[in-house]
Amino acid sequence: MNAQGDDPCRDLTETTVTTDILRNVLPSLQPQEGSPANTFTESEFQKLQAVMPNLTLRPPETQTKDDAKLLNICERWERPERPYSLERKGATLNWYGAPTFSHPDILVTRTFRQRVRSGEFTGPTNGVCPGMLQCNLVVLPQGPIAFDFFLFCQRNPQACPLLEVCDVGSAIPTLLAPTADLRTDCPKYAVYRSGKLHEERNDVRDIWPENSVAFLIGCSFSYDGALQKAGIPLRSAEQGKNVPMYRTNLPCRPAGRLKGNIVVSMKPIPAMQISRHVEITSQFRHAHGGPICIGRPDILGIDLNNPPEWGDHVNVLPDEIPVFHACGVTPQTVLMDSQVPFAITHAAGHMFVTDRRADLSD
Repeated sequence: MNAQGDDPCRDLTETTVTTDILRNVLPSLQPQEGSPANTFTESEFQKLQAVMPNLTLRPPETQTKDDAKLLNICERWERPERPYSLERKGATLNWYGAPTFSHPDILVTRTFRQRVRSGEFTGPTNGVCPGMLQCNLVVLPQGPIAFDFFLFCQRNPQACPLLEVCDVGSAIPTLLAPTADLRTDCPKYAVYRSGKLHEERNDVRDIWPENSVAFLIGCSFSYDGALQKAGIPLRSAEQGKNVPMYRTNLPCRPAGRLKGNIVVSMKPIPAMQISRHVEITSQFRHAHGGPICIGRPDILGIDLNNPPEWGDHVNVLPDEIPVFHACGVTPQTVLMDSQVPFAITHAAGHMFVTDRRADLSD
């Protein structure tokens, strides 16, 4: 039985244990002759528990017949039920858990999108597929509004770093994820009619315009993997929450009939890691880049004591400073403020995961 089997749905609290680590913990013990590589006697397992009381082990990938003299350590792992519920503001939120992967690659992102397409994953994508590029989505009918939005992105590159525009009528982003379907592969969509949020849904195939123009805009979730690698905490992902997002008093540069203010996301960052955070995020100009404000929400017209307009409230600890980045929800507020007749976007925090690496190095 393999204690190292890949389980892309493991919990963030799970400790991954390999045979080598186990044998280092028990240096005086060796596998019994003829026993499977990852099995231990009952006495070995008791000693292991004594030195590692919080140990959690992976589930077995296949079932084997138990040997009366050996204990399969993988059988001590209990899979949590999904979905489980989190209480938030008096309402129940279904949270399916964000899968994380040690070696992100194209197969991982395709597998994740299959889970989204099947309805198995419907949650926010912060912390999902670290190291891979995530995008905001805006879909408009072909015409003057679509052209105005294209121009709006060019004039506001920090809030709307445009990465791909699909062919008219196409839901396939050939540059970023040629096997994807933008009608089904975001965990949740927002539908706007006459400048107002009409509904949120998990599939938009039946309302996708025949003359659609789909825009993909870089998202700050893309550098979550780089922040994790540097040891900078992702508080919202750790708590199983969406990131908090706020409307600011900073106006965007208008384009045609489109106008509105910038929306920002907030990350609580330990004060001693601020400089490293700025250094890392500034390298991702295609994903909103570095922060636009550090530590002064009042300058942006934000009161952190109030609930965010989008996402979930995340507390700022005494040793942390709130850091604000331009956010891909900006187009949604602009579409509403400009009374656009019809638009489809991703729901806030529920991004489209591409096949490209976050730093576009592939």
